[in-house]
Amino acid sequence: MENIFKINNLSKAFKGKKVLCIDELNIPRGLITAIIGPSGAGKSTLLSILNGLVPPDEGKIFFEDQNIIGSMRHGDHNRRSMAMVFQHAVMFHGTVFDNIAYGLKIRKTPEDQIKKRVDEILALIGLNEIALQRAETISGGEAQRIALARAMVFQPKVLLLDEPTANLDPANVSQIEKLIVHAKREYGTTVVLVTHNMFQAKRLADYTVFMMNGSIIECGNHERIFENPNDTKTRLFISGEMIY
Repeated sequence: MENIFKINNLSKAFKGKKVLCIDELNIPRGLITAIIGPSGAGKSTLLSILNGLVPPDEGKIFFEDQNIIGSMRHGDHNRRSMAMVFQHAVMFHGTVFDNIAYGLKIRKTPEDQIKKRVDEILALIGLNEIALQRAETISGGEAQRIALARAMVFQPKVLLLDEPTANLDPANVSQIEKLIVHAKREYGTTVVLVTHNMFQAKRLADYTVFMMNGSIIECGNHERIFENPNDTKTRLFISGEMIY
């Protein structure tokens, strides 16, 4: 299994409190990796560091065998090959179409290709009929679908998702999960998904990472982690026990 990220001796502290301490973690290429664990485990911090939004205090992150620590600035080639979607979608000014097309426009994609790709992804998420609606007028569930479509439309190498379906109704959850699987299957995108939803992790993940107190407790093939975990804490967590 080829790895797209290789992480070594990574640490991060906020106000003197260590929130991340990872000796080693590899993220496989072209698969959906679910990162699970209790609140405060460091999951979102890890995602932000991978995307270059938060600098680590120590450690190395190799992205396609290149150490990206300190080089992930705005406009950097590696950063522009990734996309991140947060729990609360932010809509830009303009129409739904304009929002989805944003990443293509800043990459100077030809107009005919922009229209083709945006129309295709609007059909995929079932929102063709509101393409020309002002983005700030849409519902929360629609906004999250559009935020994910905006991240996917330029076919990134890596899609980083931080609780993308939290507090959404089942219909919107289903549409977003369909998009995530589409990105993996059709574009070969590596997906790193932070989720508290164990059912979602079971449905989507190929590879699972369990974190607790900023550290990796266990990681591996999805079926093994959920059916036969090696660590007692992993077993207790995925069976519904609260661990702190």
